[in-house]
Amino acid sequence: MESLITAAARALEAGDPLGALNRVALRNDAPSLALRGIAMAQLGDLAKAKTLLRGAARAFGPREAVARARCVVAEAEIALVSRDLNWPANTLAAARATLASHGDLANAAHAGHIEARRLLLLGRLEEAERTLAEINTTPLPPAAQVARELVIAGIAIRRLRTKDARAALGRAASAARQAGIAALAAEVESTSRVLDTPAARLITRGHERPLLLEEVEDLATSEALVVDTFHHAVRRQGILVPLGTRPVLFALARILAQAWPADVSRETLITGAFQARHVDESHRARLRVEIGRLRAKLKPLADVSATRQGFALTPRNTRDVLVLARPVEEKHAAVLAFLSDGEPWSSSALALALGTSARTVQRALEELARSNKVQSFGHGRARRWMTPPVPGFPTGLLLPGPLLKT
Repeated sequence: MESLITAAARALEAGDPLGALNRVALRNDAPSLALRGIAMAQLGDLAKAKTLLRGAARAFGPREAVARARCVVAEAEIALVSRDLNWPANTLAAARATLASHGDLANAAHAGHIEARRLLLLGRLEEAERTLAEINTTPLPPAAQVARELVIAGIAIRRLRTKDARAALGRAASAARQAGIAALAAEVESTSRVLDTPAARLITRGHERPLLLEEVEDLATSEALVVDTFHHAVRRQGILVPLGTRPVLFALARILAQAWPADVSRETLITGAFQARHVDESHRARLRVEIGRLRAKLKPLADVSATRQGFALTPRNTRDVLVLARPVEEKHAAVLAFLSDGEPWSSSALALALGTSARTVQRALEELARSNKVQSFGHGRARRWMTPPVPGFPTGLLLPGPLLKT
């Protein structure tokens, strides 16, 4: 039996789940259950894999703490792949500590990488970096190196550090070739495509063009006045005016910026910012108030001047005004961005990742489903949502984190 277990484990390590199953498919001892569970996970049957791994964890004796911890790590990876972000992180941390204390550094590192990937999905970049820093990196097998570099690349992408991201992806590709596992190489290639896919649109002087992530990064040091629809802010170099809590002011700023250097009529501003169907004197009075508030907010960066027709934006200390817009304008763009990774998400996991309520996410998903933009399968807590990737639309890695002043 020992030789069969060893052979099955080696097959799994080489990315050959069918070869592993050929050796242990008919066995129900604890090691075989664990290996079958991992094999089923690699084949995509996550529900069956979870059942087998839990059975294996129960079957291992009280003196087999390392084996049980490995089952916990495998189940945590299944939870990550199935976007069950509510899976208890403390359970994974305990398993990781057990593996490290018993000298199983490779699997302890794997547990750390799983936690770092979960934190990355939740947008908790500093915690993900701290988790990576805690992992003993010498020696790491090639497959673990791939996992580590993919997390590093993901963090760099979210922080708009494209050179760092490309370097990490280069190291990941090299490690994937050493590992000889096709699935790992495909994951690296898929992530690499993010850097060569339009991440935003640049709108200026009535024209627009797609921007790659590197070009978005360059805007951070641009002398232009940038109206940033990702962060709902107006900025120029080190000066930042956040308008995330003032949607009307941001809408006015964007309309004025897109029209610059021309002015915008009062009727267009009222219709665009207030969503008013019929303009009356009360709307005009409100517009005067909101323009006054916007003028005060933008004072370090620009003036909002009254014209005969309406209002115009006049930037200070720059000759350019740019609007940084999402590649696809969609009411529920953030939800679609996460779903565009092609993985099945629960509404509760989306709520965690987006930092909003599950009910808000559920309403968004139902609305997207009615327009055939997303699909669901399963029922109750097992219900998952997914959509094919939208061409030219960023993955969840491109969802911006907090915008820092430079």
